[in-house]
Amino acid sequence: MLKNAWTIAIETLSWIEMQRLSEHIALAKTIKQLNETNSNAIRYAYGIVVETTRHRNLIDKFINVAITPKKIEEFNLGIQSFLRLYVYQTRATKNWTKYNLQEAQNIASMARSILGWKTMLQVEPYLGFLLTQQIQPILDATDDEERLSLETFQQQWFVKYCINLLGNEEATIFLRASNTPPPTYIRINTLKGNSDEILQKLATEGVKLQKAEPLQDIYKIFELKQPLHTLESFKLGLFYVQDKASCFAAQTATPKPGNKILDICAAPGAKTTYLAQLMQNQGNITSVDFSKRRIKTWRQEVNYMGVTIANVVTASACLPLPTTEVVDIVVLDPPCTSTGVFAKQPSAKWRLSQKSIGNMAEVQQQMITNCAQHVATGGYLIYSTCSITVEENEMIIERFLKEHPDFHLVEITPEFGLPGLHGLTQCRRLYPHLHDCNGFFIAKLKKC
Repeated sequence: MLKNAWTIAIETLSWIEMQRLSEHIALAKTIKQLNETNSNAIRYAYGIVVETTRHRNLIDKFINVAITPKKIEEFNLGIQSFLRLYVYQTRATKNWTKYNLQEAQNIASMARSILGWKTMLQVEPYLGFLLTQQIQPILDATDDEERLSLETFQQQWFVKYCINLLGNEEATIFLRASNTPPPTYIRINTLKGNSDEILQKLATEGVKLQKAEPLQDIYKIFELKQPLHTLESFKLGLFYVQDKASCFAAQTATPKPGNKILDICAAPGAKTTYLAQLMQNQGNITSVDFSKRRIKTWRQEVNYMGVTIANVVTASACLPLPTTEVVDIVVLDPPCTSTGVFAKQPSAKWRLSQKSIGNMAEVQQQMITNCAQHVATGGYLIYSTCSITVEENEMIIERFLKEHPDFHLVEITPEFGLPGLHGLTQCRRLYPHLHDCNGFFIAKLKKC
């Protein structure tokens, strides 16, 4: 099993590096490529891939010091992936202070059988140095900004950005919290049954929950006897795994039975299914997404959750939407830099550059502009991202309001999170270190 897991992990990291994929997509690609069916090996591989990716900058710094004058990028992708996994498993998991020689030897032996002994010859001389080298002198040789970036596993430019946004102390806490995945939340699916009955069934299945106030039907998991996906209640669609920040964004829309809604960038279906639940399956939801792959998932989720009022349109919101429909509510959750979800998607933070923020903001501005014409008078436009940057959030809303004087911000209920920045106090911001969830931004605009 262990050799299979390391084979999967090496290949998955290589796909992430080569095609800038997410962990999930790279793993799926690897499983298909290797025709792997061992669920234990897949689960173990995914875990070490995510954590190795999370610690990547510190791991690379550690490796580059040991192999000077070479750099890790000079080796092929298989060797790069192995070295990162090797350092993570033998050093990072042991807080960089201890090592297990037998474990290291076993890992090196596995790598020879996976990558070939001739390939491994080029790095064999460094494995001992990587096992015994100390981390503290490396950190001590850096300036304060680089050290914080290494200790919080973030790019240096992003550390500086967060300090400018939040201040040094708050930024440090936020950056550290961005490495700890938030709790798992579930949404009770009242389209499939009475909430009290569903909660009782979950209790009999050994699931202990805590209500996520002030949100509707949202609960935090704090004890499980078996994985969620193996529960009968999961297979019956009695609940949906969804972060409470995402749930809050949907609840902000305050949809009512009979409403007409446009759900933009809707796949894979979390927003659509929650909106339908809040509408009691009465009304109409038109969901729009450009990705055929994600729409396939959307169809599965909508059917699985018992939604009967939603239909889907394949289209890009960067272009005028292929409909003249005017609706009560438009919900827009555009692509973003994902700076609020680095804990769950660590690969995302290494794909970004400072230019990424501006490039993404241009896309978001075009999308919100295209959405505006579909809001009926007296209707609402909900804009949300899982990013904490002002360029993707407050600055988008500021420009939108200047260009669309027939819209204005309204207060969001229930009251949750912190006020928006730049004086946009009606908007809400959520942070991992403060709100026990993904980082998020939400604005609610009403058309006069």
